[in-house]
Amino acid sequence: MAGVCAVKVGIIGGSGLDDPDILEGRLEKYVDTPFGKPSDALVLGKIKNVDCVLLARHGRQHTIAPTNVNYRANIWALKSEGCTHILVTTACGSLREEIQPGDIVIVDQFIDRTTKREQTFYDGGPSCLPGVCHIPMAEPFCAKTREVLIDIAKRLGIKCHSKGAMITIEGPRFSSKAESQMFRLWGADVINMTTVPEVILAKEAGICYASIAMATDYDCWKEHEEAVSVDRVLKTLKENANKATSILLTAIPQIAAMDWTELLQSMKSTVQLSVMLPKH
Repeated sequence: MAGVCAVKVGIIGGSGLDDPDILEGRLEKYVDTPFGKPSDALVLGKIKNVDCVLLARHGRQHTIAPTNVNYRANIWALKSEGCTHILVTTACGSLREEIQPGDIVIVDQFIDRTTKREQTFYDGGPSCLPGVCHIPMAEPFCAKTREVLIDIAKRLGIKCHSKGAMITIEGPRFSSKAESQMFRLWGADVINMTTVPEVILAKEAGICYASIAMATDYDCWKEHEEAVSVDRVLKTLKENANKATSILLTAIPQIAAMDWTELLQSMKSTVQLSVMLPKH
């Protein structure tokens, strides 16, 4: 069909969820961007004949703390490779009884509690894009992409929550009990350290972004439940990582078979209308 844009999917793998073996015909590519180097090499390859680019968010040796991830370089690098979509995986804590460890959440909202991160490509620096971008963020994640992920999870029989608000904290420490209880009162459903600013930068780049969040623990709000620890997180991830992988492997060919021309054009227009350029 003429005029339909070719889909290319960027995959940002979170802790314990960044297995490069999901790609066929892998090729490593080290790149630089106006914002510095991304977390690691881009791994180019295919999933069921769809072009994909895999990037380990924390580096392949997991050496980069959430605060120090170069989110701008990561998103810029994927945009420069021609990615139309970014699908990400992330471990998260559950702030709701019904979201159990091992469950998948296809998040639809975020609350930002980060304090040290660049959140825009338009910040007036010499390497940045010109102007100031006031990007609308009412619907941060791509609804059309999320629908595909939810549908696939159901078809695969994976327990999946079709929406949820992710609160992103600065880290690297976990929350105090008082914070965890406050976040519940605010209406957050899950908690992590990386969704912000990743989702915001993808929106500025005009890329369809969706997140597969894997609940690994109940943070520390729940009485009579072991509080979150690195051990606990890694154990749950190991037992359940295959769920996120199966969703990706099944969703990507389905996404590639759909027509995204209109949506991508509309996202591009939104970005253009959001930028206030300097007066000459």
